[in-house]
Amino acid sequence: MNEITLRAARVNAGLTLEEVSAKIGISVPTLSKWENYKTFPTAMQLKTLCGIYGQSMDHIFIPDSLTEG
Repeated sequence: MNEITLRAARVNAGLTLEEVSAKIGISVPTLSKWENYKTFPTAMQLKTLCGIYGQSMDHIFIPDSLTEG
């Protein structure tokens, strides 16, 4: 399976940080931190992003540190 980053998904959707931030009601710095894996969206926020980007959650790269128990 080919996974893409949050940033790539946004760029592929033709959206700016400002546009996405406004759509989901967060700040641009928060979205930027998510894209750089400094902080992470909740599952619901990730689902919303995937809807905006037209991507399945299965196709979004999530660092291993988040999925390890």
